[in-house]
Amino acid sequence: MMSKSGNKKDKTGTPQWDLRSSFSTDHSSLKKARVLVVGDVMLDRYWFGEVNRISPEAPVPVVKFGHCEERPGGAANVARNVAALGARVTLLSVVGRDEAGKSLESLLRNEKVVARLHRDSTIDTTVKLRVIGPRKHQLLRIDFETVPSHEILRSKLADYAKLVTACDVVILSDYGKGGLAHIARMIALARRHGKPVLVDPKGGDFARYRGATLITPNLAEFREVAGVWKNERELTERAQALRKQVKVDALLVTRGAGGMTLFQSGDRLHVPAQAREVSDVSGAGDTVIAALAVVLAAGGSLPDAVRVANRAAGIVVAKFGTAVATPEEVFGTNEG
Repeated sequence: MMSKSGNKKDKTGTPQWDLRSSFSTDHSSLKKARVLVVGDVMLDRYWFGEVNRISPEAPVPVVKFGHCEERPGGAANVARNVAALGARVTLLSVVGRDEAGKSLESLLRNEKVVARLHRDSTIDTTVKLRVIGPRKHQLLRIDFETVPSHEILRSKLADYAKLVTACDVVILSDYGKGGLAHIARMIALARRHGKPVLVDPKGGDFARYRGATLITPNLAEFREVAGVWKNERELTERAQALRKQVKVDALLVTRGAGGMTLFQSGDRLHVPAQAREVSDVSGAGDTVIAALAVVLAAGGSLPDAVRVANRAAGIVVAKFGTAVATPEEVFGTNEG
């Protein structure tokens, strides 16, 4: 039996969104949506090669380099996903005055992202280098990163105050690299202007996200903050307690193969994962928060946004590396 809100209950009494009641759009609403993304950007580099022997120097494979690929990562991948869904997006972040920063800027330009990248000569642009062997198997990852200077972060905050008034939704993408040192002020400023604020959290201190509209931890991040639970009832209790403690309107726990569960005041909404062959889960959280923001900016409800985000995530995990979902992939087929 369907409720007035479009929800139904499964055998355990858990409300679930009816996947057949899709978010309807002719894509014109998506094109009008304006999203501001702020956070830690990085350059994802992939070195592909063949492995035919083990090194005589150590028990490690010898990779014969074949070719290299580069993609926007972190908050840059979030912005890239927003643009891929057809919305207008501005990205505000910090990079180094280096080759990686220039490469990232060029990639974002090609993805139709308006990038406001502050240059900090004291840091290197964050780079994640992945060495990929046969059958796209990741053999090694090397991270290069430094924290931006306080002067650069202050100037970024001044830009944020100008940009926030011209958007419909704000995404704060926290990868723990130091780019969101002023996140409390950013949340307060956005809410003062009546802008929904979506946060992809990092670390064990969710108090710094106090006052946000929605936070989107994955299971591991949620468990680190809320502790362990024995069943769905305890999960709900811990989620609602955390939501009230941090004073956010909603909490979305992404659960991988278990789908995702939205917690609002007095309400729980679970959306099962769509069965797909998983190729790579990296960047799936970026796609989720991007899709949420685009649907909300286009005038959809939060349940609409969660359902679309769930579908988009199912699409990108079937692709290699950090990837995007297009409107044709997300909205172009019937859900049955």
